[in-house]
This record gives sequence, structure tokens and C-alpha cells, in this order.
Amino acid sequence: MPGLQVCPELADSPLELCFRHERRYRRQGRPGGATLPSQWGTRFGRRGLVTPVSYEDELSFRRWCASAGAVLRPAQVNLRGLHPLLRAEIKWGMFTYTQKAHGRWELVTWQGLANFAREHGLRSLADAGPEEERLLQKAVSREAVHIVRAVTGWLQPLYVTPAETRELGYILTEHFGRKLTGRSVHMDLTGVSQRWLRDLIWDHLVAILRSPSCPRSGSTFDDMRRAGLELSTFLELHAPSGGHDPRALTADHMHQFVADQRQRERDGLVSLAARGRPGKQSIVTDSTRQRVFHRTRRLLRGALESGEAERLGLDRAFIAAMPAPGRTVRRSRSPFADGVARALANETNLRGLSETYDPFDRGLRDAWETIIVTGRRCGEVLQLRLDCLGRYGGLPMLWHDQTKVGNYDQALRIPERVHQLLEARQRKTLALFEARNNRPPTAEDRAQMALFPTNIRNRDGHRPLSYKWFHKGFKLWIDDLDIGRWVPHQARHSLATSLLRAGASLTHVRRYLGHVSERMAEHYIHLTQSDLEDVLQHVWVSGPGSPSPGEVLTGPTTPLTREQAQALAIDLARRSTPAEGGFCTFQPVVDGGACPWNLDCHNCDKFVLSGADLVYWRRKREQWRLLAEGAPDDATADYLYRYFEPTARAIDGLEKALAGLGLLDDALALDLRKPQDYFHRVWSTAFRAADLADTDDDERGEYSDTSTTDGDDPEQDIA
Repeated sequence: MPGLQVCPELADSPLELCFRHERRYRRQGRPGGATLPSQWGTRFGRRGLVTPVSYEDELSFRRWCASAGAVLRPAQVNLRGLHPLLRAEIKWGMFTYTQKAHGRWELVTWQGLANFAREHGLRSLADAGPEEERLLQKAVSREAVHIVRAVTGWLQPLYVTPAETRELGYILTEHFGRKLTGRSVHMDLTGVSQRWLRDLIWDHLVAILRSPSCPRSGSTFDDMRRAGLELSTFLELHAPSGGHDPRALTADHMHQFVADQRQRERDGLVSLAARGRPGKQSIVTDSTRQRVFHRTRRLLRGALESGEAERLGLDRAFIAAMPAPGRTVRRSRSPFADGVARALANETNLRGLSETYDPFDRGLRDAWETIIVTGRRCGEVLQLRLDCLGRYGGLPMLWHDQTKVGNYDQALRIPERVHQLLEARQRKTLALFEARNNRPPTAEDRAQMALFPTNIRNRDGHRPLSYKWFHKGFKLWIDDLDIGRWVPHQARHSLATSLLRAGASLTHVRRYLGHVSERMAEHYIHLTQSDLEDVLQHVWVSGPGSPSPGEVLTGPTTPLTREQAQALAIDLARRSTPAEGGFCTFQPVVDGGACPWNLDCHNCDKFVLSGADLVYWRRKREQWRLLAEGAPDDATADYLYRYFEPTARAIDGLEKALAGLGLLDDALALDLRKPQDYFHRVWSTAFRAADLADTDDDERGEYSDTSTTDGDDPEQDIA
């Protein structure tokens, strides 16, 4: 074995050095003057005798052996001679790094780090302070310092406990099994100088991390930290003893803090403590002031309810003086104007987008065109998987995840052009993977690959393009077009508005866009009141007693001319009354008179069917079929079939009309409850013939009240 502790190879001579270290020893001037006798191999080696070694200074030679570094070998990092803990840390750090999205940490840097730790007697990477980092950067490289900091950060949750982090003034989210999206696991609270306030914030945030409803993003924690910094800095400047004694705080101090925040908001002044992006100061706005008030109020009221405020001696009036944040003004983005929409979809402009701001063809244009057509969120398009496309029944479909609302593996029908566009992107992504890895992807690789992979630290193609990269290119493109300030998300507002104008209901807009409620869908829709009345029409078909059963009477399935609209205004644009399985439009009966046909609605040409009655009539059809099948002879069965034929034609017409509007599934999903439950405005409002016929304002006002009565009318129960 060689005399060097760091060398794993056998000795090449009686100097107890391997060939490479002996060559290095000679290049460095033979410290200690260790020499061997001439022809030592013949004189001693072949005879099995011990070869004597002479030294000018044996101690210097031994010192050189102890300080000599490991010789770099391909694909190896020599950790001999390191403290066991440090050796384990380096091994664990190298393994952990391979499990993350990463670039390249060269083995030469790792070996230099190991040599430095050996020379300086480090027992752990945590022992490397600012001075050691300075020497390491000088001896090895800046990347070695980065490695030390990264591995130390990964190891920190193992080396400290939550109680210790509370004492030191920070939170490690990994202690609670959480990793906030795009955030470090280290949450610094040391800027809050008052210990009592910092402990309150620490306990409050830890309770959120431990709760089952912990948010995925870091905005809640950022707001709480900002509120704590603002209050802490204000108390440090204006409260007795810098606010370190909570018993000295009164309601006046909180009133002063509130007034200070409102004044900064009004005058556009900088924040007391919070900082914005590097090189920029954070300005107090209506939004930031509301978040500070909201989080401060929740923090202090939580301390009051838990009894912590009483334990600290915090005055109840100090807590009560913190006002509510006030009403939040939420402004909905407008859809694209017609000229803007044409500019954003213009072929020349789109070519400029890809050539200027996506020279490496990562998919900026393809993603934008997909957003325009489908109305998906930017993140939903950028995070598409490679296998997101498919044909089902000959129809092109796009599979995506709506992570914001928790809907996964959602299918969306897309135009053929978009399908071909994304298929071409699939081929480009596969070619890029083969070029990077010199092999085609396996089935497991394809299942994990992104359709729009980033080219930064992404050899396996799993990581998609970031929204920040997409938005940067899009913003520069918008600036070049000189069409105003617009953002990609407004394409979603534009599509929602177009869908409603085309006749879709709020329910369909909500489902198509992946909203959690119709109220959120309304937030994306921008229509005038007259537009809403035009699109919220129901589907009416003629009843079985009319000359043409099943004929569509109203609805956007067939465009109406001016003459047709005027005719409908005479027939249907009046008040109606509910009847069994539909509506009666005979005006004397609607006005309260007696029915001249003794309520024989199903054989009356004034009786119409609505989309809400489909389930009722389907069950009636099944009932008649059962009666016909149970007839005693064929003649009776034929009679029953002929008798029910007009009704069957009416039902078929209603189904076709509903299918044309995409309302068939919703109509079939209705339960057979009391008739009042069917009178939703989408199906119970007559066709706005007055608007289509362009009549005068008086007639338009009359027709705006022609819908059937709402479910809140007590007279409906009597009817």
C-alpha cells in the first residue's frame, strides 16, 4: 500500500508512492530529499530484501505525504482521508443532486472541494463559514462555494429541529412536509426584531403549514411576512422601548400604524421595511396595504382567541384597533378588441413572434396559438405532456390538467389545425430528445416528457417552459406591435365572451373553461344587458298536437330572418303559462281565462315543449312503448304506435335541437321534480323577437317581461 492515505493504488516503489504521486513528487522538487539506492530492484527487490530509503529531511517528506492531494481520475471522486461525517455529506449531496432538475456539477469541482476539506481539517460542510468560503473560491472555484451552500441547505432540516428554528427566527418548510411552489424551504423571519411578535408569526405560519388546507403557493406566507416586517419596523421607530415590551403598547400605537400605512398608500410612498425586486423599492398600494391589514388583523385576533395575547400582556385595545382591510376592488380584464384580436392572430405578426423572440423554436408561437383557440390558462398549455393528443371517434382531442381548480386529465375537442400544429411540436420534441440523449425515448420517458420542454437543465425533457419565459417574449412582442398593453390571459376572457354570444349558457362556459363556479365564469364574460338577454334563450319545439310536431320554434340552431322574427313575435313573444310537460302559449288561458279545449294540452297546437321537459317526455315515450309491447294483438299495438307517433316526432325534434346547442346532456341530467324546478331562465324565456325585428323601445320593454313566472311566485304552486 502507498504511504499516502488518499491514494487507493498500490505503491510503485519503496518510497510507498504510486506512479502518479511519485511523478508529482519529482515535479514538486522532491520535498525531504527521499532517494533510493541505484539499481535497487536488482540488488534488493529480486532477493526479497527491504530496500533502504535515505532522506535529507524525513519529517518534510512525511509532511508532504500527509498534505498531498488525490490524483484526479476519470469518473471518480476520492474521499479518502475525510472525516466520516463529511464523507457521508458529500456522497449524499451528489446523490440528491442527481434526483433534482439540474445542470452539471463537474467532478473536478467535487474533487477540489474534497481536497480543500482534507487540507483544512473540516469535519462537516456546515463548518464552512465566510472565511472558508473565500479560501475555497480562491483555491478551487466559485462553483465549489455554490455546492457547499446548496448541500448545506439540503441538510439543514436534518441538523436543526423546529424548536431550534423558532429560537433562531426562521422556518424550514420541510420540517412539516411542505414545499411551496417555486420557493426555498427556508423562510426568514429575522427581520422582525421584537421576539414576541416574531414568535407569534412563527406559530401562526407553522399552524398553516400543519393544516390540511395549506396553500401550495407562497403568497399567504409572503403577505404575513410583509405585515410582520411593517408592524415591527413601525414599533421599533415609534413605540416605547422599540416595541419589545408588549405590555407598553396601546391602541394609540395601532392607530398611528394604520394612519401611516394609509398615508403611504395615498401618497405612493415606499414601504417601511418590505423590499421589492433587487434594485427596486416596494411602493405601498391599495393591494399591499389591504394585505398588511388583513394578515395583521388575523395574527392578532388569533393570539387573542388562543389566550397568547393575555399571556404576553398585550392590551386588548391594541388588537381591537386594527381595522378590517376594507373592500377589495377587483377589476376584470377586458377581452381583446377586434383590432387587437386580428393583430394577435395575423400570420405575419405570428411569424415575427417566433423568429424574433423564439429563435431556437421552443414553442412560443405554438403555445400562443393553442391559447387563442382553446382558451386554456397559460400554465395549462405550457405544462401539456407529450402524449396529450389523441383521436376518439375520429375527433381530435387534447388532454390537459386544470391544476388551479383540481381537475385532472380533462379532454377538450380541438380544431384539426391545432391538432396538426401540436403533432408537429411532438415530432420536434422527440427529435430534440434524441439529439440530446443519442437514443429515442422509452415508453416511460414519453409518459413523463413535456410537450414544450425547456432547454435549461432539462436533459430528460421533463420540465416544461416557464410562464416567466413565455410572458417575457409575449410582452416584448406586444410592445413591438404597438397595440397597447395586453396579457395572454385576456384571450380567455375573449373566448368566454364569444361563447356566450354564440348561445352557450353560463354552465357551459364554466365547464369549458374549467371554472369552479358560475360566478367565476361571469367574471370572464363581458356583455351588455341586451347581449345577455339575446343569448339566454331556451329551446322550444312545437307540441304533438301541432301540424309539424318537433319543429324548432325558437333558439339559435337556425338563423332567423326579419320576417321570421316578426312572425315569432306574434306567436311566442308573449307571456306563457306552465302546463304538464311544457308550456301553453294560448293568450286567453295565459291571461287567466278558461281553456276552451278542456286542458287537452298534448293535442293542442298552442302547446310547446322546452328543454327542461325532455326527461319527462322520454319517460312518457317509454311508457307508451311498454303499453304497445304489452298489447293483446298486433292491431292494437299498431294503433298505439300510430297514436303516439306525433309525440315521438316532437321528442326527436327536441333532442336534435338540444344536441345542436350542446344542451342535451344537461337536459338529460335533470331530475323529475316538481314543474317549478324546470323554470330556469335559460329554458323559460321566449325568443327575443323584438330585438331581432329591431322594433321600437316600447315594444322592446314589453317583451323583456314576457318570460314565464319565476319559481318564487307562489301562484305557480297553485298552477
